[in-house]
Amino acid sequence: MAVDKDKNTQILVTFPNEMVDEIEQFWHDNKLKNRSEAIRDLVAKGLQSQKLGKVEQEE
Repeated sequence: MAVDKDKNTQILVTFPNEMVDEIEQFWHDNKLKNRSEAIRDLVAKGLQSQKLGKVEQEE
């Protein structure tokens, strides 16, 4: 599948093997299409958590 470079940017990221194992477990547990989708989902959850944490600190 080709990457739409107008909407997406490919990046190379290196993970420790233990983290890859956890990502793959998340991928399979959540029945996602592929590892990239799992990583995007985990990053989105982390970013959302970060935003929520900042909002709570400001209150």
